[in-house]
Amino acid sequence: MFFISIEKKWLIVGLVTLILIIALSIAMATGMPAQILPAMETTERLVPIYYVETPEKKVALSFDACWGAEKTPQILDILDEYDIQTTYFVTGIWAEEYPEWVKEIAERGHELGNHTSTHPHLSQLSAEEIETELKDVEELIYELSSQRTRLFRPPYGEYDNNVITTASDLGYYTIQWSIDSLDWKNQSSEVITDRVTSRAHNGAIILFHNNGLNTAEALPEIIEFFQENNYEIVPISKLLYQKDYVIDPHSGAQKPAR
Repeated sequence: MFFISIEKKWLIVGLVTLILIIALSIAMATGMPAQILPAMETTERLVPIYYVETPEKKVALSFDACWGAEKTPQILDILDEYDIQTTYFVTGIWAEEYPEWVKEIAERGHELGNHTSTHPHLSQLSAEEIETELKDVEELIYELSSQRTRLFRPPYGEYDNNVITTASDLGYYTIQWSIDSLDWKNQSSEVITDRVTSRAHNGAIILFHNNGLNTAEALPEIIEFFQENNYEIVPISKLLYQKDYVIDPHSGAQKPAR
């Protein structure tokens, strides 16, 4: 009888150990609270702002400017025609090549954002190198437009905690997008229009490029869609919460702190 009790005891110990292993595996796979794994060091994953959670029917159009300027006059004229202000994320290499357009964008009432100096893969750089990328283009944009950039979009949409923390330390909001027009793939104006309008939602941040092949052709119908559906189109800074907010770590939604 004694031998059987010991056998049962070890059977119970084995089952308990198996249950603990399974529980730990699930915790690690699903991101359960860190207190379940007290021996493991955990780091909060930071995310940029992809969109703004708001009851108001507002959206923001944004343009990344990092190559070419042939389409810029037409796009600016369309935005003027509809009396719309947007956000342009400018690289240093683009600003150096087209300083007159940086000035023109600002003079027409649009907001300028920081898209780094040389459009690198920031996750491969040190904090000091990232800081240089941001500061250099910030100073150049300020010299050309008298605007201080406070919005930052990482090149290629790539980021990690080091990128976001470094930008935040410099006073920047890191901005992504919730709707990608895919104009950089040279899609037709019809495809661009359908893609953007079919995904419309409150607080959307929409990505275009200043020199997309068919961006200008798609813009009037997109703008009219939002206006007809009672959306207000604003620069990104007028969409954001400036204080007392949190960013959902899963969706990237900026929302009021509860």
